[in-house]
Amino acid sequence: MTAPAESIWTLKPWWCQPWSIVLTGAVAVATSWWWLQRWWITGPVALVVLLWWLLFLVLVPASYRAQQQQQRQSLDP
Repeated sequence: MTAPAESIWTLKPWWCQPWSIVLTGAVAVATSWWWLQRWWITGPVALVVLLWWLLFLVLVPASYRAQQQQQRQSLDP
């Protein structure tokens, strides 16, 4: 049995790393504003990006850590 990865990011490809997620989201919001200059479009885009960041940068790694901790506890005698 192989040891579980300490961080979820060691399992992800380069295009799914925190820096690429943040960069892509920031570019999406900036492009929306630069191209359209409409806050009522850029606002929802920014909201979707923030929710995307919350999911993939906060909730998924926390869930992975909790799962790994639970697995370690179940393996300990």
